[in-house]
Amino acid sequence: MLISYFCRHCSAQLGTIEDVSVHSEELGLHKLTEEERQEMVIYESDGNIHIKAICEDCHEALSRNPELHQYDYLIH
Repeated sequence: MLISYFCRHCSAQLGTIEDVSVHSEELGLHKLTEEERQEMVIYESDGNIHIKAICEDCHEALSRNPELHQYDYLIH
């Protein structure tokens, strides 16, 4: 199983966890609402999990320019 984290705004890969058996509680996924989980977590048929997060660059850009929240994708 591979767990991949990537930025939901610029698609940059943030990191991966490989060959590990982990529970959603260890990843903090149990704290997400059902709506957040559907939006942020993608379960692949091969057992891999892709988690949408936010990279430091996009977080900084959104903090400095709140009007960017209207866009799904940011280029930096």
